[in-house]
Amino acid sequence: MARMHSRARGKAASYRPVGRPKPEGGLSAKEIEKKVVELAKQGTSPSKIGNTLRDEHDTPDVKAVTGKRVAAILAEHDAAGELPEDILALIKKAVLIRKHLEDNKQDKPARRGLTLTESKIMRLTKYYKNAGKVRTDWHYNPKQASYLAE
Repeated sequence: MARMHSRARGKAASYRPVGRPKPEGGLSAKEIEKKVVELAKQGTSPSKIGNTLRDEHDTPDVKAVTGKRVAAILAEHDAAGELPEDILALIKKAVLIRKHLEDNKQDKPARRGLTLTESKIMRLTKYYKNAGKVRTDWHYNPKQASYLAE
């Protein structure tokens, strides 16, 4: 089946094996949790925390060692952000498109890209509100989005 906003059919990629073998070496579960919280307090996003643990601390899979995802560890230690990482990335993208449109008012493909990006934000917001991960009174406001993107 095709993707939603492009005509691309799919993505060829390698996948992890089904079983999660516990990696040898690396950090222990408690050390990983401490490192995750420490990196989060420095303002690092959960995906970058996972990349840092993989590249610098020889821990390829946090969940295989700790039994929890990085976001779950952050939620336990009250270090998670107000909004999930994917919504923040989309908000940053929308802010950049808006800045571009201020200088290039006739760029119609960019205007359509902004519409698609903001509709993705709305759909994700609705999903996260139903899942209880975002406050029910939170709304995406394009005028205040630049403050969230920083």
